[in-house]
Amino acid sequence: MRKVMYNQFGDESVLELIEQAVPSIQDDQLLIRVKAVSINPLDWKIYGGAMKLMSGTTFPKSVGIDFSGVVEQAGITVSRFKTGDAIIGLLDVFKGGALADYIVVKETDIAPKPTNLSFEEAAALPVTGLSALQIIDQLAKVGANQDVLINGATGGIGVFAVQIAKKRGARVTAVVSTKGVAEAKRWGADTVIDYTRQDSKLLGQTFDAVIDLSTKLSFTEAKNLMKRKAIFVSTLPSPLTLLHSFINNLFSGQKLTILILKPTVDGFNTLTHLAEAGLQIVLDKTYSFTNVREAYREARQGKLIGKSVIVLD
Repeated sequence: MRKVMYNQFGDESVLELIEQAVPSIQDDQLLIRVKAVSINPLDWKIYGGAMKLMSGTTFPKSVGIDFSGVVEQAGITVSRFKTGDAIIGLLDVFKGGALADYIVVKETDIAPKPTNLSFEEAAALPVTGLSALQIIDQLAKVGANQDVLINGATGGIGVFAVQIAKKRGARVTAVVSTKGVAEAKRWGADTVIDYTRQDSKLLGQTFDAVIDLSTKLSFTEAKNLMKRKAIFVSTLPSPLTLLHSFINNLFSGQKLTILILKPTVDGFNTLTHLAEAGLQIVLDKTYSFTNVREAYREARQGKLIGKSVIVLD
């Protein structure tokens, strides 16, 4: 079988498509035939060496976090899935390994594929969808009649964060590029700010929650956009930011929280229900397995709306 691996940190040139034997499974595991894998910013941060503290420095390493596929084989103690089931799944975010023809998972790593989604659409759901759910429901605690600012609203997480925040009854202000204005309005944002024409830091309005998905708005800058009791959500889980969060939150009503994705079965179930109820999935581009380097190179340029997906032929 084919698998993407790398033996040193670097840019997309370190990614290699190699041949390996199809892995065997234990009694509590499943063998998945992978159909599609989504691209996440965390991927290139890891193979680029920016996350060494979390990912480690032992090689070789694998790529790919979330995926869709079909159960090829199920261990004898597996109870929730059987051969032939269409699934979505999520591997350890710092180890990856989904970019392969076959992968081995446990039941807790996967969920049934929403019936109304293609395999390509379904692969785009787990990491960003679960992240958006965790941000909106747990970190920002978004509720009815709250004012929420989402900076970087047309990225993978933003697509879902806007929609879920609206479902929770919030008033959503989305900050996007010119290319994303119409899309953000289509997802339900009440106000859309084109950052190329207006500085979102000078809005003259304060919010109950400020969610930065662009990684370009600091907590210090965001304070002017926050009410006296408000929450700022960052997606950069660095040790320094975690320490800053702990100290700040002891004394300030303006809280700093950091997304550290924690997938759960309940989260998967909620996401599946949302998808089957019409949650919009946005695919910017799909790539073949043989074009992995091109796929990551283009995604890393950051000009996409929604997600890009690698399809395994």
